[in-house]
Amino acid sequence: MSQKAALELILETGVVAIMRAKNSDQLLAAADAVLAGGVRAIEVTMTTPGALDVIHQATCKYGNEVLFGVGSVLDAETARAAILAGAQFVVCPTLNLGTIEVCKRYSVPVMPGAYTPTEILTAWEAGTSLVKVFPASIGGPAYIKAVKAPLPQVRLAAVGGVDLTTTADFVRAGTEVVGVGSELVNQKLLDARDFGAITERARRFREEVEKARNH
Repeated sequence: MSQKAALELILETGVVAIMRAKNSDQLLAAADAVLAGGVRAIEVTMTTPGALDVIHQATCKYGNEVLFGVGSVLDAETARAAILAGAQFVVCPTLNLGTIEVCKRYSVPVMPGAYTPTEILTAWEAGTSLVKVFPASIGGPAYIKAVKAPLPQVRLAAVGGVDLTTTADFVRAGTEVVGVGSELVNQKLLDARDFGAITERARRFREEVEKARNH
C-alpha cells in the first residue's frame, strides 16, 4: 500500500487499535475481531513479544485489508527493522527526528509523540504524517482545541487515556484520529477469548468518531 493510501485509510477509519498481547495467536484473533467492528488500522507495540514476527505474519495474512503498524518505537533503527518486517506505519511515544527521516525514506506514515506546541510544530515541519498528542488525557479535548487554534494545519492524533466517553469530544476538538489501547483490546478479554466484546467495542469507537464528524 502506498504512503498516501495508508494515510488515507488511517484518516478515514479515525481509530487506531493499539494492541499488546502475550503471543501472535491472540493478536491475530483480536485483529479479526476489530476488523469485524470496522477498525482497519492496528498498531502492534514493540512491547509485544516477537512484535516484528507478528507484524510479518499479519501483513502476509491480511494484505491491504488491514493496515498493520508498529508502536512504541524509540529510534530510527527500530523503525527501519519494523518497516522491513512489513510495518505499514510507525508510531512513537516521543519526538525523534531520526525516526521521522527513516520513515520518510521508506515512504511510510509516521506518528511521533509530542505534547507542547513547540514539539508538535517541530514534528510537523520535519514532515510527519500525523502528530500523536500524548498523553492526550492530561489536557483533554480542551488542550487539543487550544493547540489547533494557532496550528490549524497540523493533523493530530489523540492517544493516551482515550475512551468511549471522550472520543467524540476529541474529534470535535480537532483530532483526526484517536489511538485506543486497553479500552478496546486488553489482556483480560484476550485471555477470556471474548472476541465478540472486542468487535462491539471497535464498532462503538467507530460510531463515536462518525457521530462527531457528522455533527
